[in-house]
Amino acid sequence: MRKLSLDALAREHLAHAAASANGRSATTVHGGHEHVLRQTLLALTAGTSLAEHENPGEATLQVLRGRVRLTSGDTSWEGRDGDLVLIPPARHGVQALEDSAVLLTVAKRP
Repeated sequence: MRKLSLDALAREHLAHAAASANGRSATTVHGGHEHVLRQTLLALTAGTSLAEHENPGEATLQVLRGRVRLTSGDTSWEGRDGDLVLIPPARHGVQALEDSAVLLTVAKRP
């Protein structure tokens, strides 16, 4: 068994994102390409976006810190500390409305 502090990881990666030219930092906290389930902590500075991309499987975005906007087509959802946003099975993008850390959970489709 392994235990991780998402708070500590969020602090660490928000600092990395702030020091990065692209305003982002990420780490896989569980799983990987060879697993069905993958969890990735993403830190984004305010105004930083993840460009629109395909959804590789069932996915959620848990906002650990900050405020983000998830967009898909003409629809958008805002999430803030503690919110869990269900990612639609369609092309989507994410924008940090303020410095933010999120936990992306994806279960790949077979």
